[in-house]
Amino acid sequence: MLAVVSSSSLPRKDQYFFVCFTRGKCGCAVLFRWIDGRIKMLWFQENSMQLAKCSFRLLLRNLSASKTALPVLTLFTKHPCPLCDEAKEVLEPYKHRFILQEVDITLPENSAWYERYKFDIPVFHLNGQFLMMHRVNISKLEKHLQKLEQQGAGG
Repeated sequence: MLAVVSSSSLPRKDQYFFVCFTRGKCGCAVLFRWIDGRIKMLWFQENSMQLAKCSFRLLLRNLSASKTALPVLTLFTKHPCPLCDEAKEVLEPYKHRFILQEVDITLPENSAWYERYKFDIPVFHLNGQFLMMHRVNISKLEKHLQKLEQQGAGG
C-alpha cells in the first residue's frame, strides 16, 4: 500500500507528510516545497534517510503510469556469495518485472533469517512468500510473475 497525496492537493504550507508501507517494511516521506517552488521528497526507511532524486510530480507521473505495483523479489544473501552473484546475472533480463530487495542475513537484525537460511542462500521470496533457493528457476519465476501480472491486470 502506498498512500500519496497528489501535487494538486498540496496546501501552501512548508511540509507535507505521507506514509509508505511495503510488505515487511515501513517508512515515511516528508514532502516540502523547495525555494524554486518544486516539490521535493525526503524519504525515511528503517535507519536510512535520503533525498529523492526526482521531483514529486515525476514520482506521481511514474506511479500513475503504472497501473499495478511491481512485485517484490527478495534475495536472502550474504557477502561473499558467488551463487547470489550468478543468480542476479540470471535475473537481469527480468528486472523490469519486479523490485529486487536484498537482505543480508549476516546483519544482526536479520538473525532469524540467518538461522533459517545460512546453508541455503541464495533464497528468494516473491511478495513475502518462499519461491526458490540455491539457483534461479526461470520457469518457476516466470509462472509466478505471469500470475501476479494477470491478477494486477484484473484477469
